Amino acid sequence: MKMKSIYSVSNQDRLAKPIYNDLGQTLLNIGVVLSDRMIDRLKEKGISYIYIEDSSTTDIYVEDTINGKVRSKSLKDIQENFTTISKQMALGKAVDIDGLSPSFSTIVKEILSEIQSNKEAVSMLSDVISYDSYVFHHSLNVTVYSLALGQKMGLTDPQLHELGLGAMLHDIGKMSIPIEILNKQEKLSDEEFDQIQSHATVGFEMLRKSHTLSLLTAHCAFQHHERIDGSGYPRNISGDDIHFYAKIIGIADVFDAVTSNRVYRRAMLPHEGMELLYSGAGTLFDKDAVDLFSKIVAIYPVGLEVKLSDGREGVVAQNNKNLPSRPVIRVLMEENQLPCEYDLDLATELNVTIVECETTIGAYTTAR
Repeated sequence: MKMKSIYSVSNQDRLAKPIYNDLGQTLLNIGVVLSDRMIDRLKEKGISYIYIEDSSTTDIYVEDTINGKVRSKSLKDIQENFTTISKQMALGKAVDIDGLSPSFSTIVKEILSEIQSNKEAVSMLSDVISYDSYVFHHSLNVTVYSLALGQKMGLTDPQLHELGLGAMLHDIGKMSIPIEILNKQEKLSDEEFDQIQSHATVGFEMLRKSHTLSLLTAHCAFQHHERIDGSGYPRNISGDDIHFYAKIIGIADVFDAVTSNRVYRRAMLPHEGMELLYSGAGTLFDKDAVDLFSKIVAIYPVGLEVKLSDGREGVVAQNNKNLPSRPVIRVLMEENQLPCEYDLDLATELNVTIVECETTIGAYTTAR
């Protein structure tokens, strides 16, 4: 199979991987031949990339980082819990975080179990899902990325559980913001931007009153937009004043934000998202944490079409977990444009690099 941008697929392409909605229900199944109408609908649904059948890559299959059943159940539970919180806030009632925390805790435990048993680099692009609410989907993805990074950093299971809860609830304050502002395609007014930024404080105030959640969970919501040079919000704190959980979540938050399709801009590919993180390493983000993050994420997802520094072209066939920036490439075209078919492991062929890959066009912004 090949991974293609939704903006470069054409009618008559045949799906090689199902497309689901955020409740785990199949929207389009394997083998469906795409029509122009289907492609337009997938764009409207926020799908950035899909997998199509290809005769040269029939043996290439993408493994999901999180089991489909676990993902759909987690998304369903997050959506139900966040919706309950939103309704309580709309009615002016006290938010019952303690009543919902056992459910959040169960979700984190299931995701952590999946990550600890996963033997591949983390790739969320492999889960082709159409979602109705970005916040629910984003909360799950940030939890996955944060737990994978925390595990790489050697955190204990209790620490990972605490980190996972902080990651899952980092944007809970957005439940207080009108959906028309969260999904606004035009530039935000100063007042609207202030309202967006308020979610960090609102989330902190909500979570710190819990009797069942750690105060560190509340500080994850409070600090995930702070930056080590003091340029973040809401308090402009810097360096070691930012808890390392929040530094982890801040990296995961930005990476998922820029690699996800949004109403106000299209998604970057993972290697572009990583380049953005590295552009802020040492100023905005902890450099050591960014370095570790680059070692656990599939920077070049399986199925991605690439061009190599020596002129050869092909498709990412497999990721090297301990060196995801140097995947195995299924070479399909020699530098003289003659067709071929063989695998090249960039982990051993160090004189060859990836110089181009399929990208989408659009303006990129960091997380709101």
